[in-house]
Amino acid sequence: MDLHLTEEHKMIQEMVGDFAQKEIAPVAEHYDEVGEFPLPIIKKMGALGLMGIEVPEEYEGAGMDTVAYVLAMEEVAKADVATSTIMSVNNSLFNYGLLHFGTEEQKHKYLADVASGRKIGAYSLTEPMSGSDAGTMRSRATLSDDGSYYILNGRKSWVTGGPVADYIVVFTMTDPDAKPKHHGVSAFIIETDKPGFVRGKVEPKLGIRASATSEILFEDYKVPVENMLGKPGKGFKIAMTVLDAGRIGIASQSLGVAESAYDAALEWAREREAFGKKIGQFEGIMWKIADMKTRIEASRLLIYQAALAKEAAKSSGQRFTTEAAMAKLFASETAMFCTHQAIQIYGGMGYSKELPLERYFRDAKITEIYEGTSEIQRLVIARNELHLR
Repeated sequence: MDLHLTEEHKMIQEMVGDFAQKEIAPVAEHYDEVGEFPLPIIKKMGALGLMGIEVPEEYEGAGMDTVAYVLAMEEVAKADVATSTIMSVNNSLFNYGLLHFGTEEQKHKYLADVASGRKIGAYSLTEPMSGSDAGTMRSRATLSDDGSYYILNGRKSWVTGGPVADYIVVFTMTDPDAKPKHHGVSAFIIETDKPGFVRGKVEPKLGIRASATSEILFEDYKVPVENMLGKPGKGFKIAMTVLDAGRIGIASQSLGVAESAYDAALEWAREREAFGKKIGQFEGIMWKIADMKTRIEASRLLIYQAALAKEAAKSSGQRFTTEAAMAKLFASETAMFCTHQAIQIYGGMGYSKELPLERYFRDAKITEIYEGTSEIQRLVIARNELHLR
């Protein structure tokens, strides 16, 4: 395993870091406060190739590898977690699904638009009464009498980018009598400007407020059969495969916000004085710094391991489920640990909205929830180790 970055990777890291600090960081607080989707920034990111990092150039992507992706995600998340969430959804959930399960026609029609940043993609699995247990979903897609389209009805929830997305990969039940239930789930590529698609309630979220999350509703929406992603009844398998890729993105995002919190805490510990000396000279603070740094570097290694496993899977066809779950689990809990410790080090100042620490803390929490909660990650890891299915 080679964990050394190539010169190209270092260039990407530097370029994205420079862009994020100059273009994203200065406006992050504004977009968080108003809860507005940062479309101008996303368009700029598309022009830089950041909305289709691993997408081949023939589909208007940047044609880079997974290591480049995690490095870019980390740098964007250092500036703003919400913007990195949008980047993650488009790269890992939408693009990855189409690349691996889409037809050539679907790739040229939908993938190129999203990878270039011209359009916004989204991913919709969750429903009001269906979260980690996708087999309980209530939305339905029924094949028309002539077999040319499906009629989709139902309500989906927690769709990142839902208020603005142009295309959404939607998972719904096409065979409610299937045994087991999740074998009745199929996936479709939805165009949001067609009749029967309704954007629902925008969620008033604790954090990542600029990523704009909403419900979406389908009222006799007609989706052509050629817009099915993969085969009938294979939607659950597609969803889980895509989430493996998504978890690596969220792990990278978690690392980014953990580093921002750590950097702020380190600076404060070096400058703040109490009882006649710098607070960083007190053992209580030193231990926090040591624990934060160690968890950050451990997270980085797990993320790189997962990225390399994903790269290897391109030729081997093997899953990288365990590596992705471990990276996501540890890095997300590191993000929460580091943002919490940073606020403790700052004391009352850390609780103020005058500093970005409280935003880091609010944003970090979601990393332990979406793309599978920490509890689900532990279940995934243990089942794979025990060979349970």
